Amino acid sequence: MQANLAKFALNIENTLNKVTLKYELDLDFVLIAITSSLRDYRLCYFINKVTRLKLGKVEDHEIWMPMPLGKAFFSCYADFSTTSDTEFYLLANRGTDGRLLVPEMRGSDYFMLIRNFIDDEDLIALQEDIGGIAEVVVASEISPQKLKSKENLIF
Repeated sequence: MQANLAKFALNIENTLNKVTLKYELDLDFVLIAITSSLRDYRLCYFINKVTRLKLGKVEDHEIWMPMPLGKAFFSCYADFSTTSDTEFYLLANRGTDGRLLVPEMRGSDYFMLIRNFIDDEDLIALQEDIGGIAEVVVASEISPQKLKSKENLIF
């Protein structure tokens, strides 16, 4: 009798299918890393001045970090183009408590995240305009796929 129960349990285990949940992050955006000693509001002022953008302060970007760290907040400015559906975000890499949004990019102070951006010439012009600000050391495009903490840039 016990041998039959063991055989029955084994058959049930073999007939059940495993379900594996796989997810893929939506990294459909352009990312420009910016190094500058300017405060976030001053950098926005200069970016708005040299480009056609109208970046304005929005709610801080919030991410969850492993315990015991908990929540972290990062300054965020945004501009939404209604004609092209393009979204521009300027995110601080250093949070209110000193933690980094993208720790592997320690040398970058800010990130310009651009969604629905398709024109390479406009991207190059924007990058040159930001890089042309006297207090900006460098503004360079980086691949979000290569970042270990890319999930921190999703919102």
